[in-house]
Amino acid sequence: MKEKKVLFIGLVWPEPTSSAAGFRMMQLIDTFLNGSYQITFASAAAKSPYSAPLQSLGVHEQAIVLNSDSFDKFIIQLQPDIVVFDRFMVEEQYGWRVAQQCPNALRVLDTEDLHFLRQARQASVKNKGDFSFQELFTDTAKREIASILRSDLSLIISESEMKILIEEFRISPDILYYLPFLEHEISSTEINQWKPFEERKNLLFIGNFIHEPNWHTVQYLKTQIWPQLRKMLPKVELHIYGAYATQKVLQLNNSKENFLIKGRAESARLTMENYRVLVAPIQFGAGVKGKFIDAMQTGTPSVTTTVGAEAMKGNLDWNGFIEDDPETFCRKTVELYENEDLWKTAQEHGIRIINERYEKRKYQADFMTNLSLLKVQIDRHRQQNFISQILLHHTMQSTKYMSLWIEEKNK
Repeated sequence: MKEKKVLFIGLVWPEPTSSAAGFRMMQLIDTFLNGSYQITFASAAAKSPYSAPLQSLGVHEQAIVLNSDSFDKFIIQLQPDIVVFDRFMVEEQYGWRVAQQCPNALRVLDTEDLHFLRQARQASVKNKGDFSFQELFTDTAKREIASILRSDLSLIISESEMKILIEEFRISPDILYYLPFLEHEISSTEINQWKPFEERKNLLFIGNFIHEPNWHTVQYLKTQIWPQLRKMLPKVELHIYGAYATQKVLQLNNSKENFLIKGRAESARLTMENYRVLVAPIQFGAGVKGKFIDAMQTGTPSVTTTVGAEAMKGNLDWNGFIEDDPETFCRKTVELYENEDLWKTAQEHGIRIINERYEKRKYQADFMTNLSLLKVQIDRHRQQNFISQILLHHTMQSTKYMSLWIEEKNK
């Protein structure tokens, strides 16, 4: 029997300890490993000391080059059954080459989050205006939607984003697939090992500082939330964790104000389990926030905003509070920090959210079955999404000749 092959093309090499995107990528790789696929991960980016040791998992690593026919030779030799693009920019760069050299390969786009949605919300916050859907129709949206339409299937991590794509942009549900974070079930054994209320102290925020919503949240905490909150909790410290903290982040450290920049956490979950409450007054963003998954997996209640909790809890209760008003946010944080019964109830809500909405056994088998069926019916699927072929035809012409021009220029 022919061994099934999947090629992941990464914008970067996955760093599961640095970002939710890296953690998500590792979950996808794990899903294909469980499906007995031979996996190759390729990227044009440089590795970092925090890149996941993929080879130890049995994943073949391949360095590739932008705007080079060396990729064509590589993929012709590999002949993957499925190619997964890590974000729309990667599909733009390599999708036409995959379609040209391996036309029968299933092309899957992992969106991570909708970049155009995040950018539109960021612009709205910057301009101090109320966000409206009219702000979504940007050049980034044109690029990202085109990438979704060119792909055979796009993985969407948020139900809210599924709704936007279907209702606002009239994307066919046939080319979209809802696949949230894929988590292990929280067992009673794990719960019994969590540190109790009295052994935890202080507040924390965590987030990769390369990701603009995280940096903005830290600034918001420093200027709007913490001045109020530390008056209400004078003996409590707020610890800020995150990978790639630059000097502008580090200079916010102020021990007199109990506002402490801690930098990278080697393990988000091992770090988080020592704190009583996660505070994340996120003002803009998209997708689903990995920090809250980590919090629920460690029994750490949280206080966030509507945008922060978007699409995460469904009809269930949040594992803490969702508040947009700064004063109410602070008051609820204090209640959660000081009231053990309230804290335990919030913890129980988090357990239920993980086990009912993110437990991986609810999704992995169906996802792999869907891919297998799609692979068998690929010609019919592409005929039904003829706009994909139109876009791909024109993209292959324009991108191809731009890439060839750059390739010649670099010689």
